[in-house]
Amino acid sequence: MVEAFWPRGGWGRAFQYVQHRVRRLPGTPEQIARGVFAGAFTIFTPFFGLHFFVAALLAKVMRGSILAALLATFLGNPLTYVPIAIISLQTGHFFLGTSPRGEVDESIFAKFGGAAGDLWHNMIAVFTPAQAHWGDLRIFYNDVFFPWMVGGIAPGLICALTCYYISVTVIRAYQKRRAAKLRQKMEKLSRQAEVERG
Repeated sequence: MVEAFWPRGGWGRAFQYVQHRVRRLPGTPEQIARGVFAGAFTIFTPFFGLHFFVAALLAKVMRGSILAALLATFLGNPLTYVPIAIISLQTGHFFLGTSPRGEVDESIFAKFGGAAGDLWHNMIAVFTPAQAHWGDLRIFYNDVFFPWMVGGIAPGLICALTCYYISVTVIRAYQKRRAAKLRQKMEKLSRQAEVERG
């Protein structure tokens, strides 16, 4: 349970692992970076539980690396989702000219809980004489989901573009260095083979 919030080795090590995996992916720096863009943008959407699917679809549309998109969704984690939620919701309410009921950071969990309660009750209501409830789901849509979807676009694009340009630079440098090392190794093997023949 603790590892869901604090992975073994810490978040720094987890980030380094993801960074290492992204650099070693097959494809051009641009293809990999487009995948990173898709994954980074996706974490600013309110489609929890579907981030892998949304990132993969976006990467496919952008002709980017799907694996890089999946790895980039790990930028969203229990430590980053709270600030992402607050920024996205406040931006969304600002753009829509609305205001949330209560403080965004205090009420968001209650609204998620209320929506989950309505969903559970309505699933049971399908098979029983109970009446379906939509009140908390309506509040969740109006106060959380729709503002988050609208408000996540601008910060999501900023984050995704930043990740794209950093990724292109880092991956291009890494691939050039790797190619140079491989070339040196091949030249060394070639010289050794000539010595052995000669």
